[in-house]
Amino acid sequence: MSSKCFLCLLTVAAMLCALSTPAQAAATITIVNGNAAGVGFNDPTPVTPVGGNAGITLGGQRLIAFQEAASIWGASLNSSVPITILATMEALSCTATSAVLGSAGATEVWYAPTFPFPDTWYHFALANKLAGVDLDPTTPQIRAYFNSSLGNTGCLTGTTFYLGLDNNHGLQIDLVTVLLHEFGHGLGFSNVTSGTSGAFFFGLPAAWDHFLLDLTSNKLWIDMTKAERVASAINARKLVWTGANVTNNVPVVLALGVPKLTVTAPLSIAGGYEVGTAAFGPLLDSPGLTGELMPVVDTSPGGTAGAACSALSAATALAVNGKIALIDRGVCTFTIKVKNAQNAGALGVIIADNVAGSPPAGLGGVDPTVVIPTVRVSLADGNTLKTALQFRSRTHSGVWVNLGLNMAVRSGADALGRALLYTPNPFQSGSSVSHWDTIAFPNLLMEPNINGDLTHSVTTPQDLTLQLLMDVGWN
Repeated sequence: MSSKCFLCLLTVAAMLCALSTPAQAAATITIVNGNAAGVGFNDPTPVTPVGGNAGITLGGQRLIAFQEAASIWGASLNSSVPITILATMEALSCTATSAVLGSAGATEVWYAPTFPFPDTWYHFALANKLAGVDLDPTTPQIRAYFNSSLGNTGCLTGTTFYLGLDNNHGLQIDLVTVLLHEFGHGLGFSNVTSGTSGAFFFGLPAAWDHFLLDLTSNKLWIDMTKAERVASAINARKLVWTGANVTNNVPVVLALGVPKLTVTAPLSIAGGYEVGTAAFGPLLDSPGLTGELMPVVDTSPGGTAGAACSALSAATALAVNGKIALIDRGVCTFTIKVKNAQNAGALGVIIADNVAGSPPAGLGGVDPTVVIPTVRVSLADGNTLKTALQFRSRTHSGVWVNLGLNMAVRSGADALGRALLYTPNPFQSGSSVSHWDTIAFPNLLMEPNINGDLTHSVTTPQDLTLQLLMDVGWN
């Protein structure tokens, strides 16, 4: 990504004049096919039209899906300067159980010395919109790469991109949704300030930095030292977005009720603990599920005690029956663990992480037969619970917990209704700070993971992506 200034092409007077005249949201976004003959968008493999996608070759359907995502964004934005996305579908990094779906980003960033923010970086397409001209006509504004091998043996085997336009993807991955997410990054939903060194890009802040507020230091990123920005980037669920467009629409999009684990006894560990929620089983509610906590201690296949990867022994089943079960992460899938606890009579499950980090991530998986609630806690909090459970009897522990919702706060926002950014510890390059926090509910398009319940909307009442882009200059 290169950097340039558009001083000679942008004046405050011209910008203010342009912004004072209302205009219907519209931008022309063009997909440029960067694939060679016979591959990617030019793959001649015959396919049947699906979900409103009338393409009759694999490459043709892929290109139509890209054009659909471009059309959705184009109808949402307002720019007199056309936007070009150079796109290819090619083999990207993957294994049998995981894969890079794709990526997209701005090819250049430009800074305006005066307006809207002085000496601040803007993504290429946004800089063009602000300047009212194409600042570099020889270069596409966004570069996109997507995985052409997805679903093949050895590349998330069996899980493919759904190429329909109707979001009826079932257990497959909806390509249009992934494209909307990645194009969002290219349009400006990301930061160019380093989260690992805290350094501004070429010594100047990005538009993003003007809206990041750390709740511990009560400072914006533009006002922090490098060291303070590094600490803020891993300050789990303590970094919020202050832009007015997003904040005003948080009550429209995000639901009341933050998932929580509350320990009520013993007093030595009583209090609230952060959790990650499960994609399977019932949602947490209020006042939630209260019960006594008991650990799973059986040794599972592979030699891991407490993993619950096989039917629980009679003694362990007796211990967790009518209780909330504490289970260790590892060896097998989350749904297998929870189903074994459910079959033993457990009322709910807490999964203790096996690697350090915070906040606890969500729990993936699909099993419609799971009917008990499940959450994940961090390794540190799991160890706190295990220490308290050391003094249990065979059927009682004296450790009482509640799995429920804090109804005073919206899920994905702080107590003042400002949206939370994703700041896990340790730092995750490419994800940290440039996404919404995973605790948001309903799920948002620009969370670090693509959730199966997302719509094809980038704006309210389903989503906050457009509102953030408006805050950084797309209004």
